[in-house]
Amino acid sequence: MLTDTTRNETVMLTPAATQAVKDLLEKRDLQDYALRVFISGGGCSGLQYGMALEGNIRPTDLTCKFDGINVVIDEVSIDYLRGATIDYINDIKGSGFKIDNPNAISSCGCGNSSRTTDSHQGGFSSGGCNGCQ
Repeated sequence: MLTDTTRNETVMLTPAATQAVKDLLEKRDLQDYALRVFISGGGCSGLQYGMALEGNIRPTDLTCKFDGINVVIDEVSIDYLRGATIDYINDIKGSGFKIDNPNAISSCGCGNSSRTTDSHQGGFSSGGCNGCQ
């Protein structure tokens, strides 16, 4: 489990994102669930972000807590997400989670995928994004 001293080395949740996750968990009546953040191959830039409400935390997951919300990341994804900030945006264009990843050397116009210097070493290849213009 990650401690407070290593939070800055992993991911950060903004207060807006923390509240959005709290609201989702409360609305769906999910107790003892965490926000799982992960990376998978795909998207127009090579990597694609994913998030899920997770009730099954694995022993190998890295875990950190933000104002009562547990965030879990698998051991492969953390290398791509280290230092990222997860925010929740609610504006005229819509609402949703946004990840600001300092490891990204390029990212998609839709904001759902990115490429890092390690993307090719991890076997991720770029695909097409239907949402980018």
